Amino acid sequence: MKMTSALIPTLKEDPAEAEVISHKLMIRAGLIRKLGAGAYIYLPLGYRVLKKVEDVIRDEMDKAGALELLLPAMHPRELWEKTGRYSLLGEILITYKDRHGRDYLLGPTHEEVITDLVAREIRSYRNLPKTLYQIQTKFRDEPRPRFGVLRSKEFIMKDAYSFDADQAGLNRSYQSMYDAYRRIFDRCGLRYIAVEADTGFMGGDVSHEFMVPAGSGEDIIAVCGSCGYAASREVCGCQDVMVNDKSKKPAKLKKVETPGVSTVEKVSEFLGVKPISLVKTLLYKADGNPIAVLIRGDRTLNETKLTKYLSCGKLEMCDEKSIEEITGGPLGFSGPVDLKGVRIIADYVIRDMENFVAGANEKDMHYINVNLQRDFKVSEWADLRYVEEKDACPKCKKGTIKLKTSIEVGHTFKLGTKYSKALGANFLDSDGKEKPCIMGCYGIGVNRIIASCIEQNNDKDGIIWPLEIAPYKVIILPLNMAHKETTDIANRLYDKLTASGIEVLLDDRQESAGIKFKDADLIGVPIQVIIGEKALKQSKLELKQRRNKEVTLVEEKDVADTIRGLL
Repeated sequence: MKMTSALIPTLKEDPAEAEVISHKLMIRAGLIRKLGAGAYIYLPLGYRVLKKVEDVIRDEMDKAGALELLLPAMHPRELWEKTGRYSLLGEILITYKDRHGRDYLLGPTHEEVITDLVAREIRSYRNLPKTLYQIQTKFRDEPRPRFGVLRSKEFIMKDAYSFDADQAGLNRSYQSMYDAYRRIFDRCGLRYIAVEADTGFMGGDVSHEFMVPAGSGEDIIAVCGSCGYAASREVCGCQDVMVNDKSKKPAKLKKVETPGVSTVEKVSEFLGVKPISLVKTLLYKADGNPIAVLIRGDRTLNETKLTKYLSCGKLEMCDEKSIEEITGGPLGFSGPVDLKGVRIIADYVIRDMENFVAGANEKDMHYINVNLQRDFKVSEWADLRYVEEKDACPKCKKGTIKLKTSIEVGHTFKLGTKYSKALGANFLDSDGKEKPCIMGCYGIGVNRIIASCIEQNNDKDGIIWPLEIAPYKVIILPLNMAHKETTDIANRLYDKLTASGIEVLLDDRQESAGIKFKDADLIGVPIQVIIGEKALKQSKLELKQRRNKEVTLVEEKDVADTIRGLL
């Protein structure tokens, strides 16, 4: 492609609305343009990268034995109601009525549709296993679309679904997809970590996320520096460390005034104690039933762990009115002492606490010198807190946890029979008995691979593309288009490389050398061929590698072979 025929509208300055480096560079390098909140146009350069990523994904999925198909983006509401996810996902769904008044939604994911297909087409164990995949546009009504294509309302995903006759078959299918994901991310030039993860609204009991460590990431992963254990912070266990230090004697329980002071920070300051000496009492409703959760003042409740412990479908914090009805006191002053008629669950971290501070279920009042057993009892204990930096590793017990911000680029799930039972995806086994298919689900964020790659591969001058997904492998930079020898060599080299199957971009614009250098670095093509009069006096051209900036002088006749050696 010649730049005079291309559409690569580069920008000198960062766009005002862009917050993270990938968003800035994708706009500045002419890859994307914003249409509206959470919706982006892929310009020709960006679309080439998108297709390269899709090609890598298709190649590895096909090698793993998966079969590609294409499912509709429009889903009838009835399918989603059968699995209960229509109400579960709620406002994230983009819904509409057709002209006949029928309810539809734009698919945020395709478990219902693919399972309905298999329910109608697969009848026997002889037809299993099957792994089906697609690359399709998805839609989610994100409340805060941000970071460009990292969090958008319309995005492209590769989603695959495996169907097996038994658990052993699912394990094989899952491992096959897990290994394919590693090859895909390796080929796309990503530095990633596979972590244990929460299954969320997808369901199932085993899940892994493929996370790309990056400062702009919205997810947090926990990694042990000793044993290599890695998990999403949502599911990372906290080691149940028992202090067993009974050096303090239980002091007399006292109720003290704390006027207008209700937060942990303000109560700690007012009473002259540290947050570690407070116990927070948090009131929730789990499927409509009230519960009280106790956690130490310096730690944060992990609602994912709480939801899993309770096995509830809907977990929500109580509003002020409900809190007053349950405790008799206002928001900010709840405590476990004399709390009646409500289920109390406590995090392990408070089990050895003594003489601590807690709310008194009365406006502007707290208790001091609260002690377990004497002042209140807990019958249910669980790991309910978020892991923190330097916590002990829950696996090896010796190493310490380090938290890293990351971007999720892939997610795999062992779904089991959640969807097959709901949608009737059954088969007859070898004994003629009807059984539900055992399913797995495997998603990759195609757009996110591009943005994540840029987050990890850039410098002050622009993008540094890995070879596999670069929009072009080579850019030819004739520095003086008015110099005939320069333009003749540029055109000859362009024709030769193109004929040999190497993707080439020729900057044939009537622009200064400085502008050409800046744009070449900005768009990040891996190999630059610089044709300048100074080097031509030695009958040489300059080959510059974008990643390490290494420059080699090469004769024109050797350029093609030298480039092939770098690819």
